[in-house]
Amino acid sequence: MEEEEETTVCALITDLEETLNTQNQSHPLPFTLPTLRNLQSFLDSNDPKILSQLLSNLSSKSFSLSSLLPPLTSAMDSAPTHLSLLSSKIYLSLILFPNSPVFSLFNPISFLALLRSLRRAVKSPHYCPQEGNSSGGAKKRKRGGIVACKKGSGDGDGDEGFFDARVFLCVIERLVCVLDLIHLNRFPDSLKSLVQTIVEILVLATDREMGEGFEILAGLCSKILCQVLKSEHGEEGETAAEVLKALAPLILMGKSQARSFAMRFVKSLMVGAGKTSDGVKKGVVNFPRYLAQKAPEKAEPRGFAVEAILEIVRVMDVEDQGGFAEYVVKMTQGKANLRLLGVDLILNLMMLLKDPFIGMDLDCKLQDSWGFKCMEALIQRCSDSSSGIRARALSNLAQLAGFLSSDDKNRDVLKEVIGFGEVEVEVGVNDILRKRCMDEKANVRKAALVLVTKLTAILGGNFDGVVLKTLGMACSDPLVSIRKAAISALSEAFRTFSDESVIIEWLHSVPRLITDNESSIQEECENLFLELVLDRISRAGSEGTMPNQSTFSDSKVKAKDIEREIGLLFPGIMVLLKEICNGEVAPWVKKICTSLGKKKRLKPKMAMALQNIIKISESYWASNSMPIEKWTAPPGAWFLLSEVSAYLSKLLDKYRAVGELKSPCPKEYMHEDEDGIDSSSVAWASDRVFLLQTISNVSVELPPEPAAELAHNLLIRIEEFNMHSTEVTAHVKALRTLCKRKALDANEAESLVIKWVQQLLSKASRILEKCIEGDSKINKRDAFFTPPRSASRKRKRAAALSRLLSEAVTAVYSIGVLVIICPTADTSTIIPLLHTIITSGNSNPKLSKLPGPQVSLKQTAPSLYIQAWLTMGKICLADEELAKRYIPLFVQELEKSDCAALRNNLVVMMADFCIRYTALVDCYISKITKCLRDPCELVRRQTFILLSRLLQRDYVKWRGVLFLRFLLSLVDESEKIRQLADFLFGNILKVKAPLLAYNSFVEAIFVLNDCDAHNGHCGSKSSQTENLLFSIRGNDEDSRAKRMHIYVSLLKQMAPEHLLATFAKLCAEILAAASDGMLKLEDVRGQSVLQDAFQILACKEIRIPSGRGSHTDAGDEEEESVDGGASTAAAKRGAITQAVKKGLIQNTIPIFIELKRLLESKNSPLTGSLMECLRIILKDYKNEIDEILVADKQLQKELIYDMQKHETSKAKSAAAGVVASMQNHSSFLSPGACKTAGGTKAQDNSNENPQSESRVASAMADAVAEARVRSVLREVNRGIATPPLSSISRPKLKPNQDSTGGSD
Repeated sequence: MEEEEETTVCALITDLEETLNTQNQSHPLPFTLPTLRNLQSFLDSNDPKILSQLLSNLSSKSFSLSSLLPPLTSAMDSAPTHLSLLSSKIYLSLILFPNSPVFSLFNPISFLALLRSLRRAVKSPHYCPQEGNSSGGAKKRKRGGIVACKKGSGDGDGDEGFFDARVFLCVIERLVCVLDLIHLNRFPDSLKSLVQTIVEILVLATDREMGEGFEILAGLCSKILCQVLKSEHGEEGETAAEVLKALAPLILMGKSQARSFAMRFVKSLMVGAGKTSDGVKKGVVNFPRYLAQKAPEKAEPRGFAVEAILEIVRVMDVEDQGGFAEYVVKMTQGKANLRLLGVDLILNLMMLLKDPFIGMDLDCKLQDSWGFKCMEALIQRCSDSSSGIRARALSNLAQLAGFLSSDDKNRDVLKEVIGFGEVEVEVGVNDILRKRCMDEKANVRKAALVLVTKLTAILGGNFDGVVLKTLGMACSDPLVSIRKAAISALSEAFRTFSDESVIIEWLHSVPRLITDNESSIQEECENLFLELVLDRISRAGSEGTMPNQSTFSDSKVKAKDIEREIGLLFPGIMVLLKEICNGEVAPWVKKICTSLGKKKRLKPKMAMALQNIIKISESYWASNSMPIEKWTAPPGAWFLLSEVSAYLSKLLDKYRAVGELKSPCPKEYMHEDEDGIDSSSVAWASDRVFLLQTISNVSVELPPEPAAELAHNLLIRIEEFNMHSTEVTAHVKALRTLCKRKALDANEAESLVIKWVQQLLSKASRILEKCIEGDSKINKRDAFFTPPRSASRKRKRAAALSRLLSEAVTAVYSIGVLVIICPTADTSTIIPLLHTIITSGNSNPKLSKLPGPQVSLKQTAPSLYIQAWLTMGKICLADEELAKRYIPLFVQELEKSDCAALRNNLVVMMADFCIRYTALVDCYISKITKCLRDPCELVRRQTFILLSRLLQRDYVKWRGVLFLRFLLSLVDESEKIRQLADFLFGNILKVKAPLLAYNSFVEAIFVLNDCDAHNGHCGSKSSQTENLLFSIRGNDEDSRAKRMHIYVSLLKQMAPEHLLATFAKLCAEILAAASDGMLKLEDVRGQSVLQDAFQILACKEIRIPSGRGSHTDAGDEEEESVDGGASTAAAKRGAITQAVKKGLIQNTIPIFIELKRLLESKNSPLTGSLMECLRIILKDYKNEIDEILVADKQLQKELIYDMQKHETSKAKSAAAGVVASMQNHSSFLSPGACKTAGGTKAQDNSNENPQSESRVASAMADAVAEARVRSVLREVNRGIATPPLSSISRPKLKPNQDSTGGSD
């Protein structure tokens, strides 16, 4: 054996001698593979004798052991992967060899080469896992593929770039051992490089599927990092800082094995080391702050950063946790990305750390605790200038409120912070909610609504009225998510406390959403109505008890006292029932009850509870000896019972309902005029209507005899024609329902209905004839008596005529109701009478020859006149031939009538005609649209709603002047109409007719200015009066503002490509027309059109977002996730858009130049508007206009000169105004007023030289103009394109004195 070892040593010495003798000092040659293998096998023996023999042989050749370092270093640096790793292993083995001269073998150059070898090895594309090295057929992964691993690969055979995990781990193991022998405190660069290499190895190894090999590698790397933290390798604090700085990218990256290793190392090993080393502890304490500064801005990576920071902070000491919390508070006043991160950190700190409201000192006040400071900072960020931060702060505050509400102590602290305690706060939560629920950004509004939901239980009775109204408005928001959030917030408020204002707002906002386009909202609306209204009434009604005796000791009991007592018995229920029957709420309640009934979700106890409430109310009234004829049921009780009874008819007390109907009508209400009816009589009539509907619903359950008796009584009541108009329809429908349900078959039911309908029509016609004849006779008789008869006889005659007129009005209304339920009824005797009424007193000589009253009933009996038109319209709906003859008469009356009530009814009838006889009414649509400018708000609103419905259902088309006339509703005097118009244009038309705004935009400019120069407007057949009616002429500020509001509303509906096309159309059809002389600039209307065009081209709504927004609004984009395909498509669209914009500007600038010369030649006042518009265009499109200005230097100089001249004149006037105001202000100062020396001197100079004022103004103007023009055209003059977003330095936000930096 000894002979073999001697032979091996000799062979090795010979190889080394050959290699070392051929070395080049500047570029040493690496050892060959055989030499390295021999040297490795020699070192693997680990025999000190062999080492001493090697050293003696090297010494005999004049070499030392350190002479091996240059070729080994060269092999580690330049050799293939397997040779590099083998060289690294040999280098470390030499150092670890027993009795090896460590200090002579270790040097920074070789050590750095070793580290480079390790990095290069782990980057190798070929990889053989540790398990497969011994198998020739084993397979290995190559990032995404499988590569065969050859035999002997563990020794370096085969592929030169091969990476063997076993050899690599062996090198790392020996590196761990070497660190016990060497001290790197003298080599700080080597220490830093070592730390960075270890971290880089972990990151690169993550990409490889090493299996258990990664855990082994992570353990070795952990040992190395622990070694370098020892004091012999340098100052512990500095080393810890280097290690943490290197680990930061691993922690901030996504979930991976490397990130998990870094977190374990910091939380376990470094925190543990910090307990014995102040330097390490300081590094760990500062590490979360460093991570916060390096945290990425995108949502998901930022979330990983927050998670990592919180994990580290949780293992820190309590004092250090408080210090970090205070640092986070300061972060919320810094740059936008730090403010956003701080908002996220505050939420997690408050939820994860213990006792946030307990200070570090026992005597610490609540305001001094870090939790209170964090809450204050979070509330301040709810008013941040960035919408993304506002939304995130509101959302986090909502989560925090829900979390703190679970604990009584924390809930009290939360009340203090939000402004409902003894501690004074700068901004209360109600102030924030008022603003943020109406924020311009959708995500902010949604977050504010979620916050309202969470704070409802805490706010209690302190609910702000403005916030409540805002929640109601949010229920009609265009976005589905915001509507859902508003419904949830308002319902939570209703569920928590039954305040009257909350109940009213909920009923006016939520039930109407039963007609929402989103089915999920409809379902939610039904569920909430069932829970909050019907179930609540059911519980209250079932718990109520009958009074045994009077509850009042005073004999003088008033109705209000009894109502108050019943209200106390059913808390909140009386308000709920009363508001349900409100005219704005009742239609939606009907729809909800119908939907719930069809789905069989109405519960039997609902009907029983309502009946119980009515019985208890009547009992209270009777027990206090009040006259029963003046009793009325609680408002809304009969209404709601009438709706649910259709689906719960078997559960109702039908005999009680019939008995209620038989109760006589108070005689004092029989023939009383409508205006004279008091509230109790109106409520009584309304209750009878709902009672009749209830009876109709339960009529199937009535026995034959009571049903027949009831039908007979109903018919008698109708024949008297003395009921309130609201009762007539209910009586007729109830009678028809009784006939249909009690008849044996449909034919018998139809014959019964026709029989009593004809009977009623016959009697009604006789009353009408009597009324018309009586009116004519009285008029003729009065004409022959001069002087007139006595006053007493005249009063009797007037009373009789009034009674007859009241019956006639009811009869006419009843005719209309009868025709609706029985269209086949014979109206041949009715039509002439109605014709006589509606044409009475007509100025037409042909009509004056017809029999009938010569004095118009329009003046003597306006109610009869209006009802006659309404009834004639109902008859026309049943008779098409009659409609053809009378529709022109309806249109004529609509145009000339001076009665708003009649115009309103006529508009409704014309809308019904449009549905039934579309072709007949189509030619009159333009005349109907004139009602959009009616002096009565009700008529305008009714017209707008009806036409909008017809347009949505395609009975009317958006063509001609219809769309242009609708535009004026956007600036209507009525706020309700403006809101309806905004919803129509912003939501319905944007989806149904997206091109409508684009196609009609230019024509709208001419129409609104009443200018007929446009081709599309020239052919309009509208009269001059109509054109003036639907225009907003004038150059005054109010007219221009109204027109601009309409233009902006239309631009908001356009897609980006339509905005570009509109820009081009404005230039081609208005600016080019003006420069060519087709648009007369001498005409005031032409000037208004041109000025409007300039304002539109300069407004921000017509400009396409260039994507140059800063990262401050990054939170806005977090609601949406865009995949790679979508982003590629967006980039492609952006490139196309830029190309179109460039071509557009190239065609636009020459038009502006030509028009500028024309306006200057005519000394037109529009030159200023043109220059202002041109300045904004040059500012916004400087990249696209660059080539034009560079190619034509003369044009560039002219534009710069003209713009500077224009800015100078503007600045002069502004500066002169400022100086003049300063002089005026100083003239009011007393002679003894205190002045500064500079101010006194300037004023004295101004008084001595009268021209100083103009000089100051001129100087100020020149400076301002030069600065503005330079800011706009700086890039253009240099020929430099706008730099990309990444190269633009982000502005730093400085905190204000009140620590509200970034707040708006």
